[in-house]
Order: sequence, then C-alpha cells, then structure tokens
Amino acid sequence: MCNTVKTQRLFDLDSYRFDFYATVLSCVANGDGKFTVVLDKTAFFPEGGGQRCDLGVLGAADVLDVQEKLGVICHTVSAPLDEGAEVYGQINADTRFVRMQNHSGEHIISGLVHKHFGYNNVGFHLSDDEMYFDFDGYLDRAALNMIEDEANAIVWRNLPVTAYYPSDNELAGLEYRSKLDLTENVRIVQIGDCDKCACCAPHVKSTGEIGMIKILDAIKYKGGTRVHALCGRWALEDYRARYTAISAMSSRMSVKQHEVLDRFEHLLSELDSKRAEIATLNQKIIDFTINSINRGEKNLCFFFDELDAISIRKLLNRAVLKCTGICGVFSGNDTDGYQFVIGRGSSDIDLKAYASEICTALLASGGGSSEMQQGRAKADKQTILDFFKKL
Repeated sequence: MCNTVKTQRLFDLDSYRFDFYATVLSCVANGDGKFTVVLDKTAFFPEGGGQRCDLGVLGAADVLDVQEKLGVICHTVSAPLDEGAEVYGQINADTRFVRMQNHSGEHIISGLVHKHFGYNNVGFHLSDDEMYFDFDGYLDRAALNMIEDEANAIVWRNLPVTAYYPSDNELAGLEYRSKLDLTENVRIVQIGDCDKCACCAPHVKSTGEIGMIKILDAIKYKGGTRVHALCGRWALEDYRARYTAISAMSSRMSVKQHEVLDRFEHLLSELDSKRAEIATLNQKIIDFTINSINRGEKNLCFFFDELDAISIRKLLNRAVLKCTGICGVFSGNDTDGYQFVIGRGSSDIDLKAYASEICTALLASGGGSSEMQQGRAKADKQTILDFFKKL
C-alpha cells in the first residue's frame, strides 16, 4: 500500500522539470517482482485525466507505472529502493514534451469549440501515439476546418500558458471549463485570453511551442463527435508519413502530387470496367463448361488457372445438377495450391462424412456442411484427379 504522506508534485511547479532528487519514504514488494515506491516529491506525472503517466528511472530501477491514490503518488518500479535514501529520478523528456504539445493543443481546440458552438469536452484520451477527444454535439468538416484555422492562429500568437491554484474566493468568481464538478484543489490552466480549463496535467509555457495543430478526422460518437487530432512533433511525423506516401504514389502513377486523386479515381473506374469484363468472360466459361457436361455423370472435377470465388460457386451450383456423385471445382496451380468447392449431386451423399478423407487426400484445410465442402488444397492436380476417380 502507498504511504499516507502526500507527495509534492514537482510537475505542478515546473512542467519542464525532467529530473530531480527525492527521498524514498517507502518501498513495498508487490509480489510480482515489482515494487511500489513513494517519494517525498516527484516530477513523474501520474496517470489521470485521460493521459498516461510519465515513465523513466528512479536510481537503477525502471519506472513502469505511476498512479495517484488519495494524494499519494505511487511509482511502480522494477527493483527495490532503500527507504530513507536519496534517489535520482529522470523522466522520459521527449515523451513528456510531445504530450504537453498535444494536451495544450487539445485545450485550444476544446476551448474554441465551446466558444463557437457551446459544446463540452466530455472525454479525452492521450496515449503514446494518438489523441482523441469527445464533444457532446455534432461538428461537420467545415466547422472543424474553421476551428483548426483559429487554433493555429492562437499558436502563431505565441500566447502564455499558465497553471495555478486559485483561492476558493477566486474560484467562485471564475468562469472555466471542466468535465467534473470540482470544489477544492482545482488547478486552472489558462491560455492567454482564449481559454481557462481545470486540468492536472503538464502543459507548454507558450502556445508557440505547440508548433502545429492538425485535426485529422471525426466520427459521430454517442450522439456527439469524436475528434482525432495531432499536435507538434506528432503532427510533423504524420505529415511526413503522408507526404512520403503521396510522393510514392505520384511517382508510380507518373502524375503530379495534386493530380494523384484524379488519377486514382480514373484507375478505379478502369478497374471496375475490367472487373465487369472478367465477370462476363467467367460467365461464358461457366456456360461453356456446363454445356459440355452430359447429364447423369457420376463424379466431376474441373480445374481453372484463375476463377474467382463467386464464379466457382456459380459453376458448382449448376454442375451438381448434372452429376449423381460429387463435383469439385478447383482454381489455382500445383505451385501455389488450389482454392476449391466440392458439392454433392445426390441428397444421399453426406459430404460432412467425407470431410476428413477429403482433407487428408487433398492436403486440404477447410470445412463445410453435408451439401458442400470448401477450402484450400496443397495436393497437385493429378493427385486430386486420382482421388475423384476412386470415389
């Protein structure tokens, strides 16, 4: 259990405090090879408010998790630390800073949404590589673009970002956003003249440090809107990845980057046209094959180099009407194997009873019902034909 002495929150005093010295108040084994450590002070932000905790090291131990319980910040570490000893702590500064960029960017977006539309932020998630938040009203793309433009204008103004604990009297007369009905120990994060919000997390010192705010997409969610966004370094990395993809597509299509979408739509149209042609040809193959079968034949087996799953089923459904035994349709080759469907020409045949024999003889995987078996076979064509002759 955690010590009952509250921990001094260094991250409240300075969100850029990435290392520190502290005294170990307690260290308790968890029974799973890990230990719970309580310090007199810490720069490690505990998980809370939708944001994951800071990770790093305490002495020679890795910090694996940080949680706050009744004002006590408990560090889960990989090795024991001596009680009463002074220990050096260091958090992952890169992760802390990129989360500050994103969390501060979220405040700007949420503040603007509340200002223009009156919607509240009712959910927030900030992990190691993504950020999303939920509003209790609907936002279309035009609205999001407007918010995005204004949010970045706030970044360019390089407004100060401050965090403080107002007195009870100050809090009573303060207008601020909050997802919870808070009454004490309320920490306010203020962004210039744009937003005031109750928040426990570390933030940047000025909006210019956010770098860029990019709203990626949004979906309808629980009667409102879930917005995915990235800020700062994450936004840069996302843009770089998208640019690389568009650049490669542009090169492969031999068009300029801004022409990629038009070219893509044209290729989709050509593909649809080719698919229609293939469907027509496959139908002719099916008709020709069926017309070549004499009614009353016992077992039938057909092979094709390339026949899609729909055409295989169409051919089988017509072929079983002309045979008295079983019918198999195989598409593929001896090297890559065959996709197959096997059906019965008589209701007296229970293909489920043959399933194990089929799988063994054809080196196949799959299954089905009494009327039909399907799957993939690794056996060669001659082995398959020999199997059908023996049935």
